[in-house]
Amino acid sequence: MRQRDTKGVSPASDDGLLLKLELCSDPKLLCVVRGALERLTEVFGFSPPDRRSVTRAVDEALTNIMRHAYNGRTDQPIEVYCRRVRPRVSESADGFEILLCDQGPAVDPSKLRGRRLDEIKPGGLGLHFIRQSMDAVEYQREGNTNQFRLVKYLQPSTQSRSS
Repeated sequence: MRQRDTKGVSPASDDGLLLKLELCSDPKLLCVVRGALERLTEVFGFSPPDRRSVTRAVDEALTNIMRHAYNGRTDQPIEVYCRRVRPRVSESADGFEILLCDQGPAVDPSKLRGRRLDEIKPGGLGLHFIRQSMDAVEYQREGNTNQFRLVKYLQPSTQSRSS
């Protein structure tokens, strides 16, 4: 996974911020986040398949935070920041960034990988789904906070609908 330098950058800056959610690590709240993301990605201009992909990726990432960072505790804080990002050099359309922040223990980035795809057993495919669905997936630790950044770029033909 790529690392990015965010020193001096606050996740709550007003630069492109579309939505900020603060929730407890209770799986019952996942449906609320899914509903918000489905509508926000629709307003942003994503196609129905891309809306489902982004929503699924965030749902998987939040589930991983709840299970692994917080060991199933339902009272721990999670922040979700959704913002518009400008196109990167290789992209011609704006992107949609989701930054998930938790206060769990630091994660070894080399351990952020799903199980082998040829293993037939339940579970362990969340990171595969996330990487398959998103254009950028990055993890970093900033102070006492884990930051998991997901970005999906609009397809040029859909960008005109988001204006």
